[in-house]
Amino acid sequence: MAKNYGYARCSLGEEKGQDLNRQIRELKAAGAEEIITEREHGDADKQNLNLLLNSMEEKSTLYVCEVSRLARSTKMLCDIISIIKEKHLRLVILGSITVDCRAGEMDCMSVAFLQMAGVFAEVELQMTRARVRSGLANARAKGKRIGRKPTTKDDIPAAFYKHYPAFASGQLNVSEFARLCDLSRPSIYKYLNLVEK
Repeated sequence: MAKNYGYARCSLGEEKGQDLNRQIRELKAAGAEEIITEREHGDADKQNLNLLLNSMEEKSTLYVCEVSRLARSTKMLCDIISIIKEKHLRLVILGSITVDCRAGEMDCMSVAFLQMAGVFAEVELQMTRARVRSGLANARAKGKRIGRKPTTKDDIPAAFYKHYPAFASGQLNVSEFARLCDLSRPSIYKYLNLVEK
């Protein structure tokens, strides 16, 4: 049975100041009965969107707030349009365009408009990346350290020190040591590097 779905996406977690509430409100107001959300970078594979497109029933509608929420490259957008057409779905980009393939066809002007919108979304992504690279280079030039602060012995958890004597004496292998400390093997190796210097 046909249904109205909404898809909302942002690239950063809530703790970094991005939330999906605006998109969710707008999608509900447009008529979306079920809303699928995702926190994923614009050009990464969107698992939840792929699952939604694969599970949507024929003649259903997909609402999104902007083209850039759906795809950040022309190729990605063309792939989504192909699925919309194959499955006889309707795509509504709020305040922009509606692509109705429920009868199996799509007019060429809608295809052209969507592809142009995909190009602009891709250009926007490239410009954002260039600004970030420029900002990082500027920060480095000012002597700022970029990235995580280096791990020191003070950062090593107590569980490591508790079980380290057994590991050092050969009673534990790395996997057992990691399991007892509730740490990953790479973390164990990193801490061993610090302790055994």
